Amino acid sequence: MIVRQFISWIRTASAGERAEATRSLARAWLISDLTQDDRAAAEGALLMLLDDASPLVRQAMAEVFARSAEAPAAIVQALSLDQTSVALPVLEHSPLLIDADLVDIVATGSCEIQCAIARRTNLPASVCAAIAEVGGAAAALELIENAHAELAPFSWDRIVERHGHLAAIRESMLVLEDLPAATRAALVGKLSETLAQFVVARNWLSADRAVRIATEARDRSTVNIAAGSRGQDMSGLVRHLRATGQLTAGLILRALLSGNIELLDHALSELSGLPLARVSALLHDRGGASLYALLKRAGLADSTFAAFRVALEACHEIGYVDTPGGAARLRRRMVERVLTHCETDHHAAEPLLILLRRFATESAREEARTFCDDVVADGPTAPMHDEMIAA
Repeated sequence: MIVRQFISWIRTASAGERAEATRSLARAWLISDLTQDDRAAAEGALLMLLDDASPLVRQAMAEVFARSAEAPAAIVQALSLDQTSVALPVLEHSPLLIDADLVDIVATGSCEIQCAIARRTNLPASVCAAIAEVGGAAAALELIENAHAELAPFSWDRIVERHGHLAAIRESMLVLEDLPAATRAALVGKLSETLAQFVVARNWLSADRAVRIATEARDRSTVNIAAGSRGQDMSGLVRHLRATGQLTAGLILRALLSGNIELLDHALSELSGLPLARVSALLHDRGGASLYALLKRAGLADSTFAAFRVALEACHEIGYVDTPGGAARLRRRMVERVLTHCETDHHAAEPLLILLRRFATESAREEARTFCDDVVADGPTAPMHDEMIAA
């Protein structure tokens, strides 16, 4: 009887009054002890109100039903397809929407709608993949910051591919501790490209020099990322580097000269097709023939073999690096030893010598920075200004 009176009353009520009355009726449907007949009548009235001319009425219904698992499924489905202001609370919170519904809505929805779905709790991998594939940058950012989203590795990579040039995306991803190493390296690659294009567009550097500097910075970051990677994460990183053409002799030599033997092992295993254990055994074999055979099978140039041999010998003598920070920096003693050998080797190619000289400069500067940091960390010292002037 009450529902019938409600239906008669709303025909003449204002939009605001209808919205408040609809909110009350929706709450009653969820929490009141209605008879079976009254419940059926209430649902019928709510279904009728889906056609109300005012969005305020449908918004009121959406706000009440958005988080409830007991809401009428047909009404929730209709609200999810309504105009944006009505659909948003349902799309963000309703547990009644299935994955297929959400994927379809992501594909056809506006940026606001995609963002609302990206904020959902317990967001499954299929919906995350849809947002990564077709969602806008704002939706991708919401997805990255959603701790309850289940992103597969390929979804991370797709976000980097589509939006990695945006600073907000990079910053949000790089602070994630569990971000796959391959994805982190892809982000660094995007950043390097963006910076190179920027300085060239401003005529600050020539295109060739900008690319070289960006490539060197990317390689340093890659070794830094690898220093904190282990197991499958390292394998994924190396596969990414090979697929993107970054697994070069220069990068592998940088890893060795930084004492990062694990990256060296995985890189040569990937390039040679040999098992990791077999590669590790060949690298620890002090005989030069085994090393040369491995490097040749990995497709590295003959002119680099002597540099790898001397670097391995130095690494065996100096010792391996067992901290992520240490494995991310070139070791000056090793670099200078390899450079000295190659400068007296008539078979050393000029590009290799140029690379090693850059490594030597970089390692010297890094060592100087570390020394100065250590001096400052030891505490304040007496002013030397007057003494230096007198001298």
